[in-house]
Amino acid sequence: MNHTVQTVFSPVNSGQPPSYEMLKEEHEVAVLGAPHNPAPPTSTLIHIRSETSVPDHVVWSLFNTLFMNPCCLGFIAFTYSVKPRDRKMVGDLTGAQAYASTAKCLNIWAPILGILMTIPLIVIPVLIYQAHR
Repeated sequence: MNHTVQTVFSPVNSGQPPSYEMLKEEHEVAVLGAPHNPAPPTSTLIHIRSETSVPDHVVWSLFNTLFMNPCCLGFIAFTYSVKPRDRKMVGDLTGAQAYASTAKCLNIWAPILGILMTIPLIVIPVLIYQAHR
């Protein structure tokens, strides 16, 4: 590869030695060539959406499925809590939020109904036992 560098002095600087910056710039122009596009550089803005956190409540649903599962609400909540992951993979954040909201609602109602159904199962036999004494 043969590179020839030609130093060109302008008439203004003919009596003074050239500075380092000027020589460096002339060397870059000689090696790289003149700019190909005289138009000013343009910028491009790329908007990258941040990962929106959509909770899926899988652990909570699994707990309700195993321990507080009246009327199969825990299992239904578990089913609805798995769906937001699928929706996020597809890019449907609105659908993921809807499924997560339904799973949260079912996860709230499962222990409430479980407790409300357990209390009578304990209280009624105790009352029957006391009545027969």
